[in-house]
Amino acid sequence: MFKHYLCINYKSDLVNKKITNEKNMNNNLSSCTIITFEPLEIIPEDLVFFLDEYFDVTACNYTDDGKEEYVGYAGIDFDEHNFVNTAQTLNLTLPRYKIEVLKNKNWLTENVIKFDPIETDDFLIYGIHEKETPATNKPAIKIYAATAFGSGHQTTKSCLNAISDLNKMGVKHQNILDMGTGSGILALACAKIWQQDKLIITAVDIDDESVRVTTQNAFDNNLEQFLNVAQSDGYSSEIVHNNAPYDIILSNILARPLIEMAPSLYAHLKTGGYCVISGFVDDQVDWVLKSHEQQGLKLIKAYNIDNWHALLLEKI
Repeated sequence: MFKHYLCINYKSDLVNKKITNEKNMNNNLSSCTIITFEPLEIIPEDLVFFLDEYFDVTACNYTDDGKEEYVGYAGIDFDEHNFVNTAQTLNLTLPRYKIEVLKNKNWLTENVIKFDPIETDDFLIYGIHEKETPATNKPAIKIYAATAFGSGHQTTKSCLNAISDLNKMGVKHQNILDMGTGSGILALACAKIWQQDKLIITAVDIDDESVRVTTQNAFDNNLEQFLNVAQSDGYSSEIVHNNAPYDIILSNILARPLIEMAPSLYAHLKTGGYCVISGFVDDQVDWVLKSHEQQGLKLIKAYNIDNWHALLLEKI
């Protein structure tokens, strides 16, 4: 089992370069070179920096035992010799890797992720490949997740459980931010249960394709009127800033970016507001929690499914 998320580099000049490259890739759907690296306990920061700079798009897959597997996406003209030589010039040791060339005029949109329906106490999430809506008396959300991340993972279930707990607590929820929205599941879950309450949800992601998929999923579920979907490098975009402060912030990404964004999360959350953070494994819990407690957030509840964790915190 892997958890799939786009890696995020928060240095603005690098992000601008990556966004441009992502657009170029999305405009060239004819082919793609995928370089998958052997999972490591932890990837050195200098190697992460190099991979993020070298490839058009990078992704990080976390295995259930917490190892990090990097994946690089490049054009069909990827030059392996240049890649290896550049790494050697920088005195970097590359993990073992494999190269796959994927040729298909619709490779981005024809590979629908066919995940089993996700059922929690209060929600049912199912894929567009299902011919009929699964039988349920719970709020059901239909998801297309081929080209965006964050669909059928344990952390998604934990975050849905946290949203259920917030609903039972009767917390204020008129203004919500879904940071790193992926395919929009968490934003849509909030819209589904609170749509009668003049709800505004800002759903953002660094990946343009996630923005497109979330927008489509909102329309497919007749919830588009509640969502403002946009591309954003973390909290830096105008829409995230202008819509703050938030009653609730949801952020199901990974440990490292969560820690880097902790000060921004605190600054954009209302006093008395709540956040749900997720995307980290057993040995990362204390690291992530401490970085948020240092900002002034208080732990309300912890969630754990199969080594993956989520935390519900309040801004006192």
